[in-house]
Amino acid sequence: MAKAVLWDIGNVVVRWDPRTLYAKIFKEPADLDRFLSHVCTMIWHVNHDLGVTFEENRKGLVERFPEYEAEIHAWEERWWEMFSGTIPETEAAIEALHAAGVPQFGLTNMSHEVFDGVIAMSPAFARLEGYVVSAEEKLIKPDPRIYAIACARFGHAAGDILFVDDSAANIAAAKAFGLQTHHFTDPAALRPALEAHGLL
Repeated sequence: MAKAVLWDIGNVVVRWDPRTLYAKIFKEPADLDRFLSHVCTMIWHVNHDLGVTFEENRKGLVERFPEYEAEIHAWEERWWEMFSGTIPETEAAIEALHAAGVPQFGLTNMSHEVFDGVIAMSPAFARLEGYVVSAEEKLIKPDPRIYAIACARFGHAAGDILFVDDSAANIAAAKAFGLQTHHFTDPAALRPALEAHGLL
């Protein structure tokens, strides 16, 4: 039995994918793949989650790839075009948990520069009582230290928390830390998982 829920945000509550933006910029799929695998890579993007600003993080990249300067700038300037809405099943689950009196919190790998805008995307975020944001802590999942911060900040033992995340690596690390977990891969499986953990 879990007593609280700790939510990831990206691709659990809101849908985020750089391809949603860059498919508009690159008409050829091969050019799109090349850009995201060699220029604006996820390894590069992790720096934003660690607290490096968009401006700082792109400087070296623009120097290395001046031919892609406009496309690199788009990562910040058109950031919001990477989103394709919320996930209704998660929003409904958050509302149901709130109605049931279950404490809910957020743990996200995210830039501090965009956090406020992201949580403005859904009224469901107002149901979460607090957040741990990687950029503010200079730590990212799956580092176990960020799970320790969440437990301490929110006042719940690891074993009493159900952590919901779409990343297998984050789920594995959370499980090793002692959290109960649900690997979010299918929105339809979310509510049955919450029921199985005694939360609804």
